[in-house]
Amino acid sequence: MSINSALLAGVSGLVANSSALAAISDNIANVNTTAYKRNQVNFTNLVTAQAVSGRYSAGGVQGVTKQMVSQQGLIQSATSSTDLAISGDGFFVGATKGAGLTASDPRAFTRAGAFGVDSSGYLVNDAGLYLQGWPVQANGSFNINPSDVNSLASINVKNLGAAVAATTSVSLSANVDQTGAISAGEATYLATTNKSMADYAKDPTTGTKPDFTMEMNVVDSMGGTHKVAVAFLKDSTAPNQWHAEIYSIPDTDVSTTGRPGQLTSGLVKFNQDGSINLATTTLFGLAGATPQLPLAASGTGTQPRWADALGIGAQTVALDFTKITQYAAASTVNSVASDGASVGNVVGVQVGKDGVVSALFDNSQVRVIAKIAIATFPNSDGLRATSGNAYQATLPAGQLVLKEAGNGGAGTLSPSSLEASTVDLSSEFTGLISTQKAYSASSKIITTADTMLDELINIIR
Repeated sequence: MSINSALLAGVSGLVANSSALAAISDNIANVNTTAYKRNQVNFTNLVTAQAVSGRYSAGGVQGVTKQMVSQQGLIQSATSSTDLAISGDGFFVGATKGAGLTASDPRAFTRAGAFGVDSSGYLVNDAGLYLQGWPVQANGSFNINPSDVNSLASINVKNLGAAVAATTSVSLSANVDQTGAISAGEATYLATTNKSMADYAKDPTTGTKPDFTMEMNVVDSMGGTHKVAVAFLKDSTAPNQWHAEIYSIPDTDVSTTGRPGQLTSGLVKFNQDGSINLATTTLFGLAGATPQLPLAASGTGTQPRWADALGIGAQTVALDFTKITQYAAASTVNSVASDGASVGNVVGVQVGKDGVVSALFDNSQVRVIAKIAIATFPNSDGLRATSGNAYQATLPAGQLVLKEAGNGGAGTLSPSSLEASTVDLSSEFTGLISTQKAYSASSKIITTADTMLDELINIIR
């Protein structure tokens, strides 16, 4: 009967508009939820086949929920360096636990990038999802597998131990005084083997006092710091020429074949314009030899080497002498720059736009930890929503592909940023009003149909 179909159509209108109201309510409630994607209920009509010509049976309406997962939210600045936002396609991969992940453990996909460091050092967001990434390999690369989520691991930025960087290069900038007088001890220095400048550093009563000394720190493989001096003594036999020695202070830090603590000795020569002439300088062996200090490991037969009692590894320190000059000005050290770093602990975390996560140490060292994986789907609107503003993979969403940030269509990462909700309150309030009116109209259909049925029943009375 047409009246019955009208009654049922009104009921379908109530159900559909109730669903629309629920979706709008969810949207409004999550207006401040990070990276929340609004839902929308669209209406589609239901048609009943007309069995009798000239009569109409109402079919009603059906509500179809549509997820706006692919809609981009506004990227907003955040104060934390571990707050992350994706600009473009893709999701962060999250797990429900940090350590001990297995293939059977579920993975979730989210754009809620408000990550913080938990008590165990893992990056975890407000919903308790642990951020996944490709761990750095021993050679500094990443084993990127675009289809295997099991190649990912929870990113830990605290349980890294200490960081040490042995010195590999030192740059020296200084001037030696071209107008300085010849030292009275220079003749003795030439005539007596135990009157070296290294001897003077150990005992001033035995050695020759240098005209100028500059010191540098060398960090060993264990993070220990050692003082090494470069001493100059003006030569009387030729202009623009200086005796030079490099030695350890104290001398017991190294084992050498020459004077105690002396790593090398020779002549440093300068050009007539005051620049150093490395082609004729013999401080590092033969004229023109590369300026460097090779130090063998403790306990080896090679010399010079680190003292056996130190138990440290070998290293070669490259020396940049190009900024050492001889001008008619007082001898002075301008700067000493070294790349070594003693023992340091983690004090911060930084994430690059390419997704590389690095730990910052208090000794200025930076250690790469992992690279964040971006998960993409052909139809992200087909993902299944779960609690915690996350999603799970489904067949309608298509095949998961893991990508590096900014590559292969994946979105780029915005460090110290968060993606805002895609909810527009003005649109939601407008929808709220229209939904309420539509619900009232559907209820009016039911009351009208009920009145007509009453009239039909009263015919037989």
